[in-house]
Amino acid sequence: MPVFESEGFEIAYEIYGEGPPVVAVHGFASNGQINWVSTGWVETLNGAGYQVIAIDNRGHGKSDKIYDASVYGAEDMARDVANLIDHLGHGKVALIGYSMGARISAFVCLQNPDKVACAIFGGLGGNMIRPMLDSDEIIAALNAPSLSQVKHPTGRQFRIFAEHTKSDLKALSACMAGSRTRVAEDDVRKISVPVLVAVGSEDETGGDPNALADLMEKGEALVIERRDHMRATGDPQFKRGAVDFLSRVYPVG
Repeated sequence: MPVFESEGFEIAYEIYGEGPPVVAVHGFASNGQINWVSTGWVETLNGAGYQVIAIDNRGHGKSDKIYDASVYGAEDMARDVANLIDHLGHGKVALIGYSMGARISAFVCLQNPDKVACAIFGGLGGNMIRPMLDSDEIIAALNAPSLSQVKHPTGRQFRIFAEHTKSDLKALSACMAGSRTRVAEDDVRKISVPVLVAVGSEDETGGDPNALADLMEKGEALVIERRDHMRATGDPQFKRGAVDFLSRVYPVG
């Protein structure tokens, strides 16, 4: 994967296809390959005429692993995304982020509105403006000597996923400790670009998509029926809704 330097760290990314650029920002303990390629998102967006630029967030995938929680603020990781847009020489791009990636994308919208044409916040609705649920339990699960010692259901779920993605557990623990940045409600109201908020109907981690979409001037909500936080990521309902949204606010050609 190509890399570039952002804020003193090497950040990896991959580019797929041609067309108007969509920068894809993965969720916690995932990476660009697992979040966007393995789930069929790259194929779907390429098929609709869009180029996908998938970043590996710091601490994840092929990017630098850092064990200092102070460098994992969502605002910091949002600067990596903005720096990647500049590195590739793009003006405005579309953003699609899932879970932690949605939080990061929201900060890109706030910090660099000149770089964003529209955004899709997946897996994070009304809870974006609240402190992250179960974060201490997730940190404890990541730091546990083995999975067998993890009893908390959410912590166990994330530990299993982190092991599945062959992630650096120590880096993820630092990331979870540093990236729990709440997006203030007043700041969400300042996001002026079109935004689609897509959350599973059974997703207690993400919260109600309407609660977040209603705060924004051009917010839209999509409920991904019968899906929880983990199973909504690659759902066809989500893909269809995203492509419809992009075709209206960020059309090809």
